[in-house]
Amino acid sequence: MNLKTLLKSVFVKPLSFLTLGFLIVLDTLPLVLADTTYPPKNNTDSVITQHSLPAFPQNKRGLQGDLKLVQLLDKEEQERSRLIQQANVLYSQGNFAAAEENLRKLIKKFPKNAFGHYQLGNVLYQQGKAEEAIGEYKEAIRLNSGYALAHNAMGIALAKQGRWDEAIAEYQKALTINPEYADALASLGQALWQKGKRDEALASLEKALNIFKAQNRPDRANRVEQLLQQMKTTDDPSVS
Repeated sequence: MNLKTLLKSVFVKPLSFLTLGFLIVLDTLPLVLADTTYPPKNNTDSVITQHSLPAFPQNKRGLQGDLKLVQLLDKEEQERSRLIQQANVLYSQGNFAAAEENLRKLIKKFPKNAFGHYQLGNVLYQQGKAEEAIGEYKEAIRLNSGYALAHNAMGIALAKQGRWDEAIAEYQKALTINPEYADALASLGQALWQKGKRDEALASLEKALNIFKAQNRPDRANRVEQLLQQMKTTDDPSVS
């Protein structure tokens, strides 16, 4: 396998149940486990919990009102979960258009759901709609400024268009949020290589490799290791 092919095959991973997770650098996206709870771990959208509900008043009318509020919130969470799960099943079947339809329903009903915008971006990217995907990633980041996954995904979509400097900036933002984000380090390494920054590229990939090993992710580690071996034996950092 030559270097160009390897660059395009790093991080290929088939979709499993309830995932819209990590795909590949340059040709597909690093996806995450689709958290069907709300808010997901990478989302800072506001949500009413049992700790933020007003104290139950003593009168019966007030108690009934609060119980209805709890029931409404539970119904909304179930609806969010249903739409996300349906989208994941459709995605796993390769039915990206139908997955997109479900996710659009989700964000129409819950427009402040950063996770929904992120997942819609992933589905759009898979359909070759990189520019639309970038718009959804931007919205996810607007709603959740600490969304490292969305920064990395946007970097990959930008890289797909050959916008290397912008892609590098997004990977770096992801790493500012989470310096141990191995997938972003690997993405960054490949983008730096495309810019002819050989030493920086190798350093980023070496760090990614070490983290993948520490996280016991042998498939990723092996692919990065292969990529590093081929990079170290070539003099031309441009892969065109």
